Amino acid sequence: MHPRKRPRKNTSAMRMVGALVATFRIAAGLTQRQLGERVLLHEEMIASIEQGRRPLKLDLAALLDQLLDTKGALTTAVENMPEIDLIPAWAEEYMDLEREAIALSWFENQALPGLLQTENYARAVFLSKVPAMSEDEIVAQVEKRLERQEILHRKEPPTLSFVISEAILRDRLGSDTVYVEMLRHLRACADLPGLTLQVMPFGRHTHAGLSGPFVLLETPDHQHLAYVESQRGSHLVSDPNEVSLLGQKYAMLRTQALNSEETRGLLDRLLGEQ
Repeated sequence: MHPRKRPRKNTSAMRMVGALVATFRIAAGLTQRQLGERVLLHEEMIASIEQGRRPLKLDLAALLDQLLDTKGALTTAVENMPEIDLIPAWAEEYMDLEREAIALSWFENQALPGLLQTENYARAVFLSKVPAMSEDEIVAQVEKRLERQEILHRKEPPTLSFVISEAILRDRLGSDTVYVEMLRHLRACADLPGLTLQVMPFGRHTHAGLSGPFVLLETPDHQHLAYVESQRGSHLVSDPNEVSLLGQKYAMLRTQALNSEETRGLLDRLLGEQ
């Protein structure tokens, strides 16, 4: 039985709609930053929409039509965009919960957590998929991954904790250029308020995360859940006993990993070697 899929928008159509936004913005005499301030979005979000890297959502299209006096042109364009790609059903619920979470704790041992990936790194991740993905699928999946990172820039971002394997920092996924860009991005993320980044170093005699990656999250109503990944899919864990066990594992991982200051030092050393 194949997982249910959620339609995603055609990337060429996204670029066309983005170009319309830019045209109408310029005609209104606004910069990207000024437009972002009026619709309560970061300047980078406006740039991503205009470049066709992120979709224009219907509610934002309606707001822009009103603000830019475009006679409903953007709403009409969004409503008539062709659909192609697809997010598996087992990931949809987690993404909704992640978007609203007040706290996230993430252990990853093979690739960077999605919330910390650069655009080029994310592309390298999807290019590594077996069987191979089409170019349209890769572009859409990268766009979705970057869209998730909006929570890092909320006015009140969630409390974020990441423990990642040192192996992730040693692999050069994509290329040497992608690798250096990834290190610089991680170093900047390590300084974000409310975000804690720790590296699990090589050479450990004990390791609490040998069973693989997982995410712990707390919802706005203080429900504690977990998200566990596997080769053939992933699933949410709501049973309190199971979530508690993963919480114990995560607490142990944090004691075994380098602390935040040591992690920043490691990133600085790796950057200095480039």
